[in-house]
Amino acid sequence: MTQVTVWNEYRHERTNPIAMDIYPNGIHTAIATQLQEEYGFSAQTATLDEAEHGLTVEVLNRTDVLIWWGHMAHDEVDDEIVNRVQARVLEGMGLIILHSGHYSKIFKKLMGTSCALKWREADEKERLWVVNPAHPIAAGIGEYIELEQEEMYGEHFDIPTPDELVFVSWFEGGEVFRSGCTYSRGQGKVFYFRPGHETYPTYHNPQIIRVIANAVNWAADGRGAQPQYGHVPVPLEQIHR
Repeated sequence: MTQVTVWNEYRHERTNPIAMDIYPNGIHTAIATQLQEEYGFSAQTATLDEAEHGLTVEVLNRTDVLIWWGHMAHDEVDDEIVNRVQARVLEGMGLIILHSGHYSKIFKKLMGTSCALKWREADEKERLWVVNPAHPIAAGIGEYIELEQEEMYGEHFDIPTPDELVFVSWFEGGEVFRSGCTYSRGQGKVFYFRPGHETYPTYHNPQIIRVIANAVNWAADGRGAQPQYGHVPVPLEQIHR
């Protein structure tokens, strides 16, 4: 059974009355519960204020896919934990970065860019167009997902060119955005998925959870050959001098 860990700062839901009302037990709990009950994953949660941010060596070693939501406390994430997560991704753990996690230390470290973008909060309609309908992350979605209210993210999004682009968003105010991007880093698969502002019920939308579940399956899927690094004292063939 695929083991998922949903990580969340869990700050907005304890300080913002609107977020608290929408996600009384936190965004992490809302996502983990649906992934477990509706898709059969084994899902646990971890939050910023736990010891080692809940991401101990033991937790990460048994995690197949880590889901990450952060916003107001990116700088509070300890660099040692970031390095630990990066190492697990390179070893083969899947990573799904949600919404404002684009500015997280771990995403910026893996991307090697600023991951900067434009944004606006104006209760705008968002339409996420499926631009790669053959991709498994888009399975069962149809042509688009429509969200009546969301925070706008706009281009330019300072990320490396995605390995695959699955979704492109259009917003009521006119902006567009690369909203579903895949990458390979070492043996690990990374997916960035844009929707999920804390004051909107985005993670109660069945299609959004379907995308996240699809991404879990994709990120946990089998890997290729295991590379070997370091000194090779014995050659495969005899060396003639």
